[in-house]
Amino acid sequence: MGRAKHHPGNVDGVILALTGAIVWKKDADPIEPMGSEGDKKNVLWVKFNGIRYAFSYNHTARTVELRKDRTDGAVLYSFSNATPYADIISAFDTLRP
Repeated sequence: MGRAKHHPGNVDGVILALTGAIVWKKDADPIEPMGSEGDKKNVLWVKFNGIRYAFSYNHTARTVELRKDRTDGAVLYSFSNATPYADIISAFDTLRP
């Protein structure tokens, strides 16, 4: 939450909702707060149903993006404070029903 403070009004609130959803749906594997090659910062790796996903902040779009298996792949979901909670729940239900 503290790191989101420098992006006021964009993702500070949705970070709390995403944190709850991650804890709710993630596998037993630990959450990994780093890049895949160790060179990217602000990437959170989480496994859902045995598949690794990356959460990262997009400074241009000012959103948190979710990608499968890599940090430069297609964006599966994009989240901001404007994202309805029902959409967050729906997104996480697709990751782990």
